[in-house]
Amino acid sequence: MPLTLPDRLPAIDILKQENIFVMDNSRAHSQDIRPLRIAILNLMPLKITTETDLIRLLSNTPLQIEISFMKLKSHTSKNTPIEHMMQFYRDFDVMRQEKFDGLIITGAPVEQMEFEKVGYWNEITEVFAWARTHVTSTLYICWAAQAGLYYHYGVPKYPLAKKMFGIFSQRTLQSQLPIFRGFDDSFMMPHSRHTEIKSNDIIGRSDLQLIADSEESGVSIVMGRGGREFFITGHLEYAPNTLDNEYKRDAGIRTDVELPRNYYRDNNPANPPVVTWRAHANLFYNNWVNYYVYQETPYDISKIE
Repeated sequence: MPLTLPDRLPAIDILKQENIFVMDNSRAHSQDIRPLRIAILNLMPLKITTETDLIRLLSNTPLQIEISFMKLKSHTSKNTPIEHMMQFYRDFDVMRQEKFDGLIITGAPVEQMEFEKVGYWNEITEVFAWARTHVTSTLYICWAAQAGLYYHYGVPKYPLAKKMFGIFSQRTLQSQLPIFRGFDDSFMMPHSRHTEIKSNDIIGRSDLQLIADSEESGVSIVMGRGGREFFITGHLEYAPNTLDNEYKRDAGIRTDVELPRNYYRDNNPANPPVVTWRAHANLFYNNWVNYYVYQETPYDISKIE
């Protein structure tokens, strides 16, 4: 089944060129199906790119999914046209009375700031609290993972001596969990961050489970509330060229930029990236939608609590 997307969303044309089946709201309303409702709070600067990356992964499921894009009133995007935001995004205040089967909260380029000094901290913590009673399962990605762990569980973040930048091997620590169904013992994940979560702050707790980590990149995936919350420190959603674009952007303005590790063929930025994470990325999102959203959410969405 396809994803149901807002009419004229740019991602529709991009994904159709990749032979991914999506349809707009006009066509979806003609089908008598209760779609899964998934909201995306997109805090990344290049919103259209992130929309497309996430929709590409969510499309790899036999379930019909209706996507809604959320924004914060206390944050104005500087890198996305205001017309796009007005047409496709709704304020959290407008959406807070609704319930959703799933929620994805993206990373944001504010990780080197203290949480409380982020301009939209008060509002985003309202989203974090709201999600616990209005959403069946929530994915927190990169900075959102660190912020969610800090807000919900008091887990601190720590600065890194240098940026964690590249593609790193991860190991599954609880392979029996449905989120890892079909996974190999190890899988690759892109990372791009200046801070980290330490395993010592997770291991031994009864309310959190460290379910994947890496010898190189550290804590990878943490699960809370039996799968109603997943905190992912990397970026399984990244497209093949995302780290390449980031490296070439920063290399042009700074002198301390290192090559993304385990990324370019022959470690040469003149060569294309070697994509090693796409299969597990699709599997992860498919497992999340199936086992932690579809099989757990009530048919009557108003009964989510």
